[in-house]
Amino acid sequence: MATAPISALLSNSYLKTPVLLGSGFSFALPFDGVPALTIGPNALILFNSSSEGDSLSDITSIFFDVGGVLLTNAWDHAEREQALALFKIDLNEFQPLHQEVVEKFERGEITLDQYLERTVFFRPRTFSPEEFKSCMFSLSQPLSGRLELAKDLAKSGKYFMGTINNESRELNSYRIRTFALEKLFSVFVSSCYVGLRKPDESIYRCALELTQKTPEECCFIDDREENLQPAAKLGMRVIQARSTQQIQEELGKMGVSA
Repeated sequence: MATAPISALLSNSYLKTPVLLGSGFSFALPFDGVPALTIGPNALILFNSSSEGDSLSDITSIFFDVGGVLLTNAWDHAEREQALALFKIDLNEFQPLHQEVVEKFERGEITLDQYLERTVFFRPRTFSPEEFKSCMFSLSQPLSGRLELAKDLAKSGKYFMGTINNESRELNSYRIRTFALEKLFSVFVSSCYVGLRKPDESIYRCALELTQKTPEECCFIDDREENLQPAAKLGMRVIQARSTQQIQEELGKMGVSA
């Protein structure tokens, strides 16, 4: 990917509010058809220009988790168990190998192929890596009503829309493309791009600094309480996702509507 160094200001062609950058940042065009900001070897933020307009609410920006909020989880314990059962892989053998590398995998420090070499294909198998990866990708499905909710909010043009999510690079890219998430969100603050994972407070600070938003004007939606606590501590409004209707109701209490 070709990059051009920039030292002071990222043009607001992709962000409603300009992002101040240091001398170590560079702007890359494009990544899977989406403009990207690189912040070192494992840090990549994708941008588009879907956010326009103003809101009457004091909330101007909404950040979503992806797995468990918009889509099923990509490679959480339930998905892993389903795939392992299908391919008749011993869970007790797999799990410690997974735990050894999962943080590096989700931070983008190792590829999907490297992850599978260490956890599945360290011995001969009767199936191929491509067959196993195809199964992994197929486990991603939309949650009822959630993408429609995000689409309505994005279409309104009243809010800056982004994600803060933990995901490996290949699965994240697949989910962005397959479910057209780049049409809904202006920034993907994903663990595999920024090298940080929830619930580390640094990933929330990263999202705020990249978008130049204040915590008080932001709402973060996640299905796990432990991921909401650091955001709330910083001053962001938070919603623990349980159902589509419940998310809509809690957004409404904040004055947020499509």
